[in-house]
Amino acid sequence: MSEPLIALRNVEKVFSHGVSRTFVLRRITLDIAAGEFVSIMGPSGAGKSTLLHILGMHDAEWSGEYELLGQPVHRLRAKHRQALGRTHIGFVFQSYHLLDDLTVAENLEVPLSYRDVPRPERQSLVADTLDRFQIVGKKDLYPSQLSGGQQQLVGVARALIAKPTLILADEPTGNLHSNQGREIMELFTRLNEDGTTIIQVTHSDVNAGYGSRTVQLRDGWVVDGQEPEP
Repeated sequence: MSEPLIALRNVEKVFSHGVSRTFVLRRITLDIAAGEFVSIMGPSGAGKSTLLHILGMHDAEWSGEYELLGQPVHRLRAKHRQALGRTHIGFVFQSYHLLDDLTVAENLEVPLSYRDVPRPERQSLVADTLDRFQIVGKKDLYPSQLSGGQQQLVGVARALIAKPTLILADEPTGNLHSNQGREIMELFTRLNEDGTTIIQVTHSDVNAGYGSRTVQLRDGWVVDGQEPEP
């Protein structure tokens, strides 16, 4: 069997409050193969978003082992961890995380600048992405001038623009109306069919249905969907 894209072994996340400790994730052992479309589900407080942010390398305060593309993330220095994430991961945040002092077009260009894409090519990719998401008319606006749904569309576009190996999406359609939400999920499906691995956190059974596997979390534990489907 080929090496998984992601391998987690006994990953735990704990918050300490004086002498007491609260576990957010418990002994998460999970393999995700290249090309999977995995939905992470569970009740509020189950640890879904926490797990996604560990996978996205936004959180370094955890224990256990995490390998991405054979690289031992748990052993990497912060600088190398950040470089690995920026090179291979596109992240769709639930709360947008757009840069307030940059226009829509400039926000889209940020991931490309991390990857040393030449400026003419960056401008071309930004133009194509603005067109693809039908937000050309918003390119010179700032996030504060956009609705929540428009900000979410820009956030999705920013995650996809550099053609990442892995897309991590935290409630990607939560702020979109139903037609926009369906379009985003269908776009994810096409990207997945072209080989992009996708992991989404969702409360929506409809959105989960677009995926190939559902991992259920409860009280920080994986309770179902641990193994990739054959």
